[in-house]
Amino acid sequence: MPASAQPNDIRLICGLGNPGAEYERTRHNAGFVTIDILARRAHASFWKSAAGCMTCRIQLKGTDGDPCPVVLAKPQSYMNTSGGPLSKLMRELGVLAPEILVVHDEVDLSQGEVRVKCGGGLNAHNGLRSIADKLGTRDFARVRVGIGRPPGRMSVADYALRQLKGSFLEEFELSCERAADACEMCLERGVAFSVKNC
Repeated sequence: MPASAQPNDIRLICGLGNPGAEYERTRHNAGFVTIDILARRAHASFWKSAAGCMTCRIQLKGTDGDPCPVVLAKPQSYMNTSGGPLSKLMRELGVLAPEILVVHDEVDLSQGEVRVKCGGGLNAHNGLRSIADKLGTRDFARVRVGIGRPPGRMSVADYALRQLKGSFLEEFELSCERAADACEMCLERGVAFSVKNC
């Protein structure tokens, strides 16, 4: 991704997931969980529906050290069609692709690993593919939440959508806390710095 396309200021953080109680404690909802953590840390409790997303507005420290207004979003379509609501919300807000940060689960990172990436491939992630198709570009920043590969012959879908309990749930939630840390780093230090240091 060329340096000129790297975002300077993130205005919208979008977490990917599936709506509904049956998906709440699943690895595939890492994006939703991370968004909820960011909202909790900012003491934000007012959510509203906008453009097919649940949204709230928070303040995070920006690159200049001052509070920076950011919209948090959870598209309410299913994962595979996340690009529709997100692109509509971006149009309503006047937000461009270099100004968004997308949080998603990543099977090619080990459980608990969190990495920031700017542009690049989609790695067969249907949510990312939907966003790239709707925006007409892959040049947007991502926070990748590692969930690891499924054991044995279990399918990726079954693994990602299995309800988590006990220590598995605790470990997953800690991963999402680290993802929220990475989002805050992207705002405070910039995406380019975060790519190298997260």
